[in-house]
Amino acid sequence: MSNVIEVSNIIKKYKNFTLDIPDMKIPQGFATALIGENGAGKTTLLNILSGIRLDYKGDINYFGEFDRKAFEKNPEVKERIGYTGTDNYFLPHWTVGQIEDLYSLLFERFDKDEFRRRCDELAIFGGGKFDASKKVNALSDGTKTKLMLAGVLARKTDFLIMDEPASPLDPLMRDKLCELIREYLNSHEGSSVFFSTHNISDMENVTDYAIIMEHGQVVEQGFVEDLKEKYIMVKGEAAEAEAAKKYLYSITTSNYGFEGICLASDLDKLAGLDITTETPNLFKISVAIMKKNSLVKM
Repeated sequence: MSNVIEVSNIIKKYKNFTLDIPDMKIPQGFATALIGENGAGKTTLLNILSGIRLDYKGDINYFGEFDRKAFEKNPEVKERIGYTGTDNYFLPHWTVGQIEDLYSLLFERFDKDEFRRRCDELAIFGGGKFDASKKVNALSDGTKTKLMLAGVLARKTDFLIMDEPASPLDPLMRDKLCELIREYLNSHEGSSVFFSTHNISDMENVTDYAIIMEHGQVVEQGFVEDLKEKYIMVKGEAAEAEAAKKYLYSITTSNYGFEGICLASDLDKLAGLDITTETPNLFKISVAIMKKNSLVKM
């Protein structure tokens, strides 16, 4: 299997935080979710991969052929990568027309007609006509995100990097975002998406591969279906919660019983307890892994 990105020994140090990733791969042709607490290092990693941050140690290989130096100097690599950021992505005084012109100047493969079609598809102007004079500061956070999506999808790219695209969106638009990601993946062979998210449940149906981060490190990664085989949900009687607790990544108890996540390979250690098991979803797996590795006291 090919990888769209391969990371080797990436280190970025701040005063009280260090991003330290010895090895990480993002599979080509899939949607990969980057999951973790606030402060886990997700945005720092995305900024490094997208070329926004260059002050780091280590190397990154793009598309199996371009290293870090080639990425910085070769315009072809940047043409093939699309990026959407947070709410400061566009300056507030910019107009939609200026944004359209800027994309045209920066990217050879930007299609103005496609941009306007995407603006209409996403109802950026509330169902009205394209308004080039509309200013960014007149848009809601969700509409700013839709404008970013319209811009990046109007380019012919092979890889999308998206920082929390679902967070400002309403439930309907989160569903639409998943549709857009799938559409992008199916648009041509090898197209890939890497996005960070706190909205794990909303984005699970479009997530093929997951990378989970805690305090600057990757603590788990794999295809979602493989993770659902590696981890298992365990439920049992309240009286047996204490006996089960030491083998579980996380546990929730009530007067009626307990439930938690453990490694499927540890299930035999719970032999003799009156438990039931079921396949966990990505949300349950992610929260359990984050709890196990978090600095937050639970």
